[in-house]
Amino acid sequence: MKAPVLPEPILPVQPKTMKDFLEDVEKAKSSGDWKTVYDFYLTTFDSFPELSAAFKKDASASFNTIEDSGINAKFVNAVYDALLNTPQDIQKTVLKGIINSLLQDWKGPRTKDDLRAYFILLQNPQFNNTSTYVIYAHLLRQTASLVEADHHFLAHWFKKLSQKRFKPLVERLLQFISLRLFPAKPEEFPPISKCSWWIPSASKVLALLNTANSLVHPPLIPYTDFYNSTLDHIDLMEEYHTWQSFGNSHRFSFCQYPFVISIAAKKIIIQRDSEQQMISIARQSLVDKVSRRQRPDMNMLFLNMKVRRTHLVSDSLDELTRKRADLKKKLKVTFVGEAGLDMGGLTKEWFLLLIRQIFHPDYGMFTYHKDSYCHWFSSFKCDNYSEFRLVGILMGLAVYNSITLDIRFPPCCYKKLLSPPIVPSDQNTPVGICSVTTDDLCQIMPELAHGLSELLSYEGNVEEDFYSTFQVFQEEFGIIKSYNLKPGGDKIPVTNQNRKEYVQLYIDFLLNKSIYKQFAAFYYGFHSVCASNALMLLRPEEVEILVCGSPELDMHALQRSTQYDGYAKTDLTIRYFWDVVLGFPLDLQKKLLHFTTGSDRVPVGGMADLNFKISKNETSTNWLPVAHTCFNQLCLPPYKSKKDLKQKLIIGISNSEGFGLE
Repeated sequence: MKAPVLPEPILPVQPKTMKDFLEDVEKAKSSGDWKTVYDFYLTTFDSFPELSAAFKKDASASFNTIEDSGINAKFVNAVYDALLNTPQDIQKTVLKGIINSLLQDWKGPRTKDDLRAYFILLQNPQFNNTSTYVIYAHLLRQTASLVEADHHFLAHWFKKLSQKRFKPLVERLLQFISLRLFPAKPEEFPPISKCSWWIPSASKVLALLNTANSLVHPPLIPYTDFYNSTLDHIDLMEEYHTWQSFGNSHRFSFCQYPFVISIAAKKIIIQRDSEQQMISIARQSLVDKVSRRQRPDMNMLFLNMKVRRTHLVSDSLDELTRKRADLKKKLKVTFVGEAGLDMGGLTKEWFLLLIRQIFHPDYGMFTYHKDSYCHWFSSFKCDNYSEFRLVGILMGLAVYNSITLDIRFPPCCYKKLLSPPIVPSDQNTPVGICSVTTDDLCQIMPELAHGLSELLSYEGNVEEDFYSTFQVFQEEFGIIKSYNLKPGGDKIPVTNQNRKEYVQLYIDFLLNKSIYKQFAAFYYGFHSVCASNALMLLRPEEVEILVCGSPELDMHALQRSTQYDGYAKTDLTIRYFWDVVLGFPLDLQKKLLHFTTGSDRVPVGGMADLNFKISKNETSTNWLPVAHTCFNQLCLPPYKSKKDLKQKLIIGISNSEGFGLE
């Protein structure tokens, strides 16, 4: 007996072209008869197969590829752009069709046509309206519950959208989450107990879009566009503790989706986590003292640093090594032989002076690259890498004690610092090693990166024209040393066939292998202070902002938060000052900030966190302004004219010494 031949499934026929549709819309607008357009929307949104067929570039092709959804994106955009301007009955018909499609009984796995339907429906602008949120939530739930392979397809299809179409998808989801958390009209939505799955489903679909965004270089939108500032107003520590206790299991926490948590909110989590660790360690010290019947000393609650200015690096290193157990306590600094309580100024001065000394070229620990305005680790071999550990501890203490450092490391450094974000328990596990590309090298040594890119694109005979081998040369203390990039590298010529491997090994040698011991010491130093699961929430760019502050300046915000001593904000000199500063180009505004605070970047909390103060300096108006960087204070003589103030201010800020720069 022959097995019966199964009939081919009947596929809907593509009803209209984009040109036909747009002509129908124009006719309807002029005549007022929308029946043809109504019928199109009714048929198209009636079911998933109809929806997929309507927008397929080729109705008979299967398009089972990750890189091509097979959807005519321009047609989808035209249909959605027109939809919001059609009569209400058409818009209601579309929503009814979507409800029927979502309620359909599913048998077996989803087809690629089903995926195309989800892809199209998620772009529907009707879901901006809160009245459609119940339908939107069910669409999100079904999309979120697709298998991983289907999510893989969707992410790759979403990355093909234009920025103009991609950004509203993200904004729509963020708004959906915000309004579910804090509804303007609570009666508009079902009770939270009945729709607890709304936010987890939306977050999962948002994660698909975040993945899509990261698959494109440059990304479609900045990573900060995924931040949901509404989350700054919820109990973040409860979210963090839920995540700590349950990880990525069935208990939802926003910490499972850290890309939606703003840097300001992440800083709060890290600070609270740090404070809890500080309190816990200080309390333990207190209990130990009492249990030994010793008299408690308030100093035991702090990390007390006593250093001599003349031996700043060695004293700091000795103190931090001796007091390793106290690193998570609040920092207090005393300069030997000097009176004065540390109310924050001495601590900041200690950081500024140490960094200026350690990063000086003569010190030899870091090389300053003029082309990229950044420092990189010196590859010189030495017996002791403890000073690199000190720099790591300094960076950790700065994050822990909310101090912004004027350090210029390339982005690659912070990527390495989170590789891995939690210190491995096995001491033999490599740390600070990450995948690196010509883009990473370009941020440090642009000329060399350009040369390697030229090698990759060279059309002639690489072996004969370049005459290179898998070997590199480095100067160390006046001696040229050679290193093989792979076993027997000095005997392996670089050819057209193996040049990609050569470039990759060369970059890996420069940014990972040649500085491994230096960076590992630096990594362990940083994590000895900042060891926290909260670091797993951070992107490398966010670690940089926590350490060095943000490069985004808002001088109007600085003006609003500035305090005055001896002046009133209405005084003529102050009015002149802000007229001049707000009119400065960005480079002079940065110089002013560097002159007064020791850094040209802004803390995570914004300009208000600087506690910037302008004090009256009762000296001759022939004098230049003076700054106390430890207190973010500018001392300004009472200049009589705007021209005089501008001239003196520019001279003062342009000739001050920079910290941590050559």
